[in-house]
Amino acid sequence: MADTPSPASNVPGVNPKAVKIGGESLLDRVLPHMKKILIAIGITTVVLTVIFTRRYFIERGEQKETFKLANVLQIASQPVRAVGDTLDPKNPTYADDKERADAVIAAATNQDVVLSPAYRGGMLMDQGKIDDAIAAYRVGIGADGIDGVLAREGLGIAQETKALAEKDAAAKTKGLEEALLTFESMQPDVAGPRYAYGQYHVGRMLALLGKTDEAKAALTKARDAAKGSMDLLPELIEKRLASLGA
Repeated sequence: MADTPSPASNVPGVNPKAVKIGGESLLDRVLPHMKKILIAIGITTVVLTVIFTRRYFIERGEQKETFKLANVLQIASQPVRAVGDTLDPKNPTYADDKERADAVIAAATNQDVVLSPAYRGGMLMDQGKIDDAIAAYRVGIGADGIDGVLAREGLGIAQETKALAEKDAAAKTKGLEEALLTFESMQPDVAGPRYAYGQYHVGRMLALLGKTDEAKAALTKARDAAKGSMDLLPELIEKRLASLGA
């Protein structure tokens, strides 16, 4: 029996042999450039490796810093026990605010955690280090947003605390005037966070300086700004106004 020709061999123009492109197979064309291709692949691999390795270590570093900060904040979150309560090893507490501040500052120092100026200032205040707290707050008073507001508020409170501890009347007045200026700059934006608190502090300082009418005006601004607030500020303002005969 004669061999049956394959269908492809009967179709005009169809060659069942290897595909040729311009007289060469695809493999023939690629081989001379294989070295360049491999080099390009190698360079790309190195670049991608560097990129992802760098990203890994950056993210790893951020995670490490976050973990350290979380440890410090966990120490800070432990409460101060009530007077007369005994220490419970299963539920760590502190004898007072100073003991907690000591623990937080020590942990931050040991773990190289940089606390925000407002937070560090608060811890230093609890330690009784008023001048150090003032210095810490001053670092953050120019910050944008709530960080700057809190730093200025803390600075004003620290200045007030220092002034009230002065035995010399002139020094006390000067310190209260400094605190007043700080509170006046605390939050200039009527719609900004803690504006009502800023006016409340201004009212308190004016009252301490004997400027009753101006104190009433500032406290009235604070009351209007605090309307609808869920915290204790409205109640505190009303008590202040009442004490001034308003």
